[in-house]
Amino acid sequence: MSNLTVDGQGSTFVFHGKMIPFLIDGSTNISIQDVSIDWEVPFHSEALIVANDLENKTFDLKIAKEYPYEIRNGQLYFIKESYEHNLGQAILYDPERRAIAYNTEDYTPLTIYNNLPNKNTKTAVAYKYKVDSHDPVQNRIAREYALRVEELEPGLVRVYNHRKKIPPVGKVLVCKGEQHANRLAPAIRITDTNGFNAKNVKVHHAGGMGLIAENSSDLILDRFDVTPSRGRMVSTTADATHFVGCRGRIELKKCIFKNQLDDATNVHGTYQEVVDVIDEFTIGVRMGHYQQQGFVIGKPKDKVGLVRLKNSFFPYDSLTIKSVQKLNSRYQKITFNESLPASLESGDLIENLTAYPEMLLVEDCIISNNRARGLLLSSPNKTILRNNFFSTEMEALLIPVESGHWFESGNGANISIVDNTFQDCNHSGYNRGVIRLVTDDDNKNIAFNNIDIRGNTFNHFDNLILEIANTDGLVFQENTISNSNTFPKLHQQKSAIKIKSSKNIEFRKNQYNGDAPTLVEVEDDMQSVEFN
Repeated sequence: MSNLTVDGQGSTFVFHGKMIPFLIDGSTNISIQDVSIDWEVPFHSEALIVANDLENKTFDLKIAKEYPYEIRNGQLYFIKESYEHNLGQAILYDPERRAIAYNTEDYTPLTIYNNLPNKNTKTAVAYKYKVDSHDPVQNRIAREYALRVEELEPGLVRVYNHRKKIPPVGKVLVCKGEQHANRLAPAIRITDTNGFNAKNVKVHHAGGMGLIAENSSDLILDRFDVTPSRGRMVSTTADATHFVGCRGRIELKKCIFKNQLDDATNVHGTYQEVVDVIDEFTIGVRMGHYQQQGFVIGKPKDKVGLVRLKNSFFPYDSLTIKSVQKLNSRYQKITFNESLPASLESGDLIENLTAYPEMLLVEDCIISNNRARGLLLSSPNKTILRNNFFSTEMEALLIPVESGHWFESGNGANISIVDNTFQDCNHSGYNRGVIRLVTDDDNKNIAFNNIDIRGNTFNHFDNLILEIANTDGLVFQENTISNSNTFPKLHQQKSAIKIKSSKNIEFRKNQYNGDAPTLVEVEDDMQSVEFN
């Protein structure tokens, strides 16, 4: 379709079961406006903790009628429309704040499994090709259920054998089942589409992401709100928004992202592993994470970088795609216009250098009460984050290079973080920076550059504000840092700022009103940095 507007005129669309309300594929200039999206029966479940026994390590859940359940072989299953889930991924909400509970990481996730004593079955089968250990088939091997549930009376169940701290009375346990099956019904999915606008759109629920866009361009969200309805603690069960391999402009303006069970947005590319060098022009590549199956990394004329992360976070060579042949959901053959470099090896990664936004703008947005991060950004071009409010369970801004689990590509560069407010982030228990630049490869190579953090307000209960790693060129200026005293400190972290494997880091005209004993901590590979 081309040049189509779906105008809801204030309607609420209510959906049932596993489905995708809006699927936009291979289209041009599509708009959705003035509509709300909800589900009659949510994909997650909620239960109030009404009693606990710290000595016997049990806790009791009061389950309302809108979350029907049954118990099979000591396991609790919530029954939905053509769907069900177990306790699976779970987290605590504070019903008074209607937000993720303070220090929930001491109590959740629930310890559902025990490892079997004999783990030989993990290696009993010699696979011809590499397998993903997170794949649900692999993930079950050498494990058994540990939690046991019994019904005390209808709507009241007792949970046994949880090995972390026993959750406190009065908190709401939110669960969405195990990861492999709990993100199958996003509200809006966009693929291979050039030009998409959403204006005055409300997503109250989805069994997965509020919006996921892949291999698309020029995506504008204006007052795109993800907020819960009907008294529920949770909006979407995964990210509010997510952009993979997208180009052109991505804009999020005056959006509200609240109470989702993952990040407010992700913007990144995808690493794929070189499995075979087939001929002088052709390689075979494999998806790294099982949930990326079916994703096509590029199209003819796209520029692809060849990456060997142990040597550099930047490509050592580049080629342009001639054709892509998808052999199955996990393996593709890519033929290039140029001959392959002699240095190319099986095990190297590829990333699509064309498939990053030329410009990412996040402006005047409110991001709060959710699980996980605010924004997770891996884009090497230009990013502006301006006048937003963050209050998140984990870090507000995560700028990573990630190659070991999700295989999300892209280094961070040319990022302006200006005039934002950061209020009590990382309140779930992690000792992490409110803003964090990090790689998952333990080396000193530069991954990030040209970062401007200016004019922001950090009102934080804990000490750690900023983590910087593998960065060349960061200016932190005219920011105000204060102690909110909203919660007790979770960690005895001495410094407000930690830096490693970085250079050209400057602090100018900042105001610090916190109480960290040390302002800046640098690792041994760096000279001291003065905070101003």
